[in-house]
Amino acid sequence: MDPKQENKPQAAEDPIKAEKKAAKAAAKAEKIAKAKAKAESKAKPAAAAEGQADGAAKPEKEKKDIRLKKEFVNTTPKGEKKDVSGEMADTYDPPAVEAAWYDWWEKSGFFAPEYNKDAKENFTIVIPPPNVTGSLHLGHALTNSIQDAICRWHRMNGRRVLWVPGTDHAGIATQSVVEKKIFKEEKKTKHDFTREEFVKRVWDWKAIYGNRITSQLRRMGSSLDWSRECFTMDPKLSRAVTECFVRMFDAGLIYRAHRLVNWSCKLRTAISDIEVEYVEVPGMQKMRVPGYDKPVDVGFIYEFAYKLKDGSGEIIVGTTRPETMLGDTAVAVHPEDPRYKDLIGKELVHPFIPERKMKIIADAQLVDMNFGTGAVKITPAHDPNDYECGKRQNLEFITIFNLDGTVNENGGEFKGMRRYDARSAVMEKIKALGLERSAPKNNPMRLATCSRSGDIIEPLLLPQWWVSCKELATESANAVRNGEIEIVPEQHKAIWYHWLDNIRDWCISRQLLWGHRIPAWKVLFADAAVAAAEGEQWVVARDDAEARQRAEAKFPGKQFDMKQDDDVLDTWFSSGLFPFSTLGWPDVQPGGDFDKFYPTSLLETGHDILFFWVARMVMMGKFCTGKWPFKQVLLHAMVRDAHGRKMSKSLGNVIDPVHVIEGITLEGLHKTLEEGNLDPREVEKAKNGQKQDFPSGISECGTDALRFALCAYTSQGRDINLDINRVVAYRNFCNKIWNATKLARMVFGADFVPRASAAASGNEGIMDKWILSRLNHAAKEVDASFKEYDFSRATGAIYSFWLYDLCDVYLEAIKPVVGKPGSEESKSAAARAAQDTLYTCVEEGLRLLSPFMCFLTEELWQRLPKRDPASSPASICVAPFPLPVAERAAPEIEAQFTEIMESVHAIRSLRTEYNIVRKMAPPLTVNTHSEKTENLFKAWSLQFKTLSYSGEVTIARDLPVGPEGAALAIPNASCELHVVLRGSVDTDQEIAKLKKKYEATDKQLQTLQKRRTGADYEKKVPENIREEETKKYETLQAELENINKTIANFEKLAKQ
Repeated sequence: MDPKQENKPQAAEDPIKAEKKAAKAAAKAEKIAKAKAKAESKAKPAAAAEGQADGAAKPEKEKKDIRLKKEFVNTTPKGEKKDVSGEMADTYDPPAVEAAWYDWWEKSGFFAPEYNKDAKENFTIVIPPPNVTGSLHLGHALTNSIQDAICRWHRMNGRRVLWVPGTDHAGIATQSVVEKKIFKEEKKTKHDFTREEFVKRVWDWKAIYGNRITSQLRRMGSSLDWSRECFTMDPKLSRAVTECFVRMFDAGLIYRAHRLVNWSCKLRTAISDIEVEYVEVPGMQKMRVPGYDKPVDVGFIYEFAYKLKDGSGEIIVGTTRPETMLGDTAVAVHPEDPRYKDLIGKELVHPFIPERKMKIIADAQLVDMNFGTGAVKITPAHDPNDYECGKRQNLEFITIFNLDGTVNENGGEFKGMRRYDARSAVMEKIKALGLERSAPKNNPMRLATCSRSGDIIEPLLLPQWWVSCKELATESANAVRNGEIEIVPEQHKAIWYHWLDNIRDWCISRQLLWGHRIPAWKVLFADAAVAAAEGEQWVVARDDAEARQRAEAKFPGKQFDMKQDDDVLDTWFSSGLFPFSTLGWPDVQPGGDFDKFYPTSLLETGHDILFFWVARMVMMGKFCTGKWPFKQVLLHAMVRDAHGRKMSKSLGNVIDPVHVIEGITLEGLHKTLEEGNLDPREVEKAKNGQKQDFPSGISECGTDALRFALCAYTSQGRDINLDINRVVAYRNFCNKIWNATKLARMVFGADFVPRASAAASGNEGIMDKWILSRLNHAAKEVDASFKEYDFSRATGAIYSFWLYDLCDVYLEAIKPVVGKPGSEESKSAAARAAQDTLYTCVEEGLRLLSPFMCFLTEELWQRLPKRDPASSPASICVAPFPLPVAERAAPEIEAQFTEIMESVHAIRSLRTEYNIVRKMAPPLTVNTHSEKTENLFKAWSLQFKTLSYSGEVTIARDLPVGPEGAALAIPNASCELHVVLRGSVDTDQEIAKLKKKYEATDKQLQTLQKRRTGADYEKKVPENIREEETKKYETLQAELENINKTIANFEKLAKQ
């Protein structure tokens, strides 16, 4: 930009026009660049074709320049209100707009419920607590964009809003991060520390790094009440966890038992179902497992024989995990299978552990006689289905693995081997003994892996603490059935019922150091005889003193020591208490937060944790408080990439919200992969994915555009296929709003003072009434959409009002009415009415938009004059939300204008056909065929003339012949439009230009056709290139046809 132009007066140029000029210039530059690239490519077409034929990569998306975040220095002191008294910038700049506002909002207390202390209604919601280890990802961005929009809407509607922030201690994730850090820096492991020392290290880490996610939530504009921020390991929340555990134990809902759990040998802990990730294995392949130098074999089935003890034969079994045969205690067959009926009950010989008692059993529940050999080896201690079979058949449960995944003493000669080393050794020994009946064969399967470590899950039988869920689940399922809790969208009810009606007990023990230590103490009797008689005994209590008291009451007169369980609780246990532990339960005070804000109003989260988190909150909330924790559950969908694929680091399609906000080059995207923890072999694949989807990188969009886009995508029940180009389009929408507001301020003039009331003055013209009716329609749509959680509809209504009604129509239509600042037109009553109407539209339009675009709307709203500065709200975020005003509705005027716009579009299309530039305003005659149509055009003549860019407009009735030298457009049967072009257009010159263009286009077409009909085209040129060239050929054909039509139009005009 020319430095001399930086301080150009504000009124120098219409911002809307400036934006359109810039868009045209950019399009022209793009065409020139394309032409240059095309010319360069013609120099070596044959080489390119040969290269593609040899299997070269698919062509990249066309590279375009991207916009990156500009450096902006925020001079506003932290927490102070930004000074917006200066001139508006030429264009919208996200960093400049977003700076300072959040700190001021937070310091001013706008987000605390006490700010609206006199409100009659509450709206309470808790954040799904992100992991303290986490950083902002698209799931967080979507969740918080939706929740913030809802909270801001309720706040602006006068409710007392409490949105509770907090983070989850994330037991496994946090301990893993700290362990890696300690090992990297000190070459020590957790075993080098006492429990207290290691836990202190985690707290130290949390003090340094734990606020990253909360800072990013502030950056997203989330209007959380930070004065009530919670952490699941805070004393208040820890007290709630202990209290809940004790009460559930006392009620018989928590018990200790030996049962099968999901075990991670890498992490050496049980993990929850949600931390199990299933990998589809299509067949035999190698897979990397943590701790192994070489990949292990998976995706196969292996058959071997067990010999009958009486020597009468054998039975062949198939397995996908040969190493688990070391823990086999039976072989099951179907009782109706004729092949094995006579063998049921016979004993078998284990080839490696001959003293093991094994027999053939009948089990119709487990065995499918048509699958494999029809005989199934049973390992009750290492497979969920076999476990259930073992319980039904009263089999012996033999654990063969230690907690680190090595074979224990029950594995005979294989003791000490790692499980996948034992797999190979067992198969080799089986083969050596002549018991192999089939080498490994393809077997598609789903493999359970640990999402935290990538380890393959090992089902292990361990003593753990469990929650009995059946009673709680039945009550929770019925709460939805009878309408006490509403789930939105409704289709998720079926999943709710399925999970809760078929619920299994919940393992809540975790073998970690970081987390809520289980409040259970093992009683260690001093007398061995007493210990033998009593067996393993535990007491559950709130602290050491209560544990001692309970134990003494339970075992009077006996001597004992006590030791607290070293395990911690599953993180989901504390998360399940979040809606009420954050509000002070169990230490409930009259008039306190729990008393005022519980039950909460809404729980909004992703549908993927409906069971793992939502169901547990419902069950635990009702048990602990006697009330359901919320009235409604709103579930949003998963964010996928533009092609509908799940986002994956290995595909290179993971989108970091910060990259969308700030922009990033392709090289920058590549660098994030190189610095991440992706397997080096996956990095190149991911880079290629990035190159295909983001050939130049990602343009800076700003926070508001990202928030708006995510909400606009949110259609109930459907996954979100996020196309970055759409976010970029919403960034352009932000710029449109910026320019429209800037233009509005120019229309107002420096001395403009808005009327004290937004009610109509009575001086409004027909165009003013139309736009107020459209504003009313938008307000009605948005209000209804928020009530129905239809954010796609709400954003669509706002977008349509601002872009199509206000910017494209009203601002254009009132230009002749308001004139230029200081002109005679600007002083008329009609101009004042238009100014007041425009003020109402911009001011209320910003308030409509505010829940979705909080930063931009605050910046612009603060720049508007206020109706009553003394009583005006301090911020747009606490200003009233616009509601429908019945008096503004003007359906007849809207219907009339729709008919007028039909003719406007017809004229604009005709102008395009004849290449009539915007600055040319040819005369126009409207030939009507009814009094109604004639009166309609007379009433709207000024608006019709302005919006159709016409000169003098003549409205006639039933003309036998149109004016000479005119082009004809017929929008409908009620009228014809005659645009007089003679004298406005040099027909000979236009025809010559079009013929030249025809020749150039035809030459391209012939060249392409020659290439497409060349020898070996079908063989040498890849299919995707052929498809592109076919489309290009069809486009060129259509272009030639359109040029011919335009030439014909000019020739016809020349003859008149």
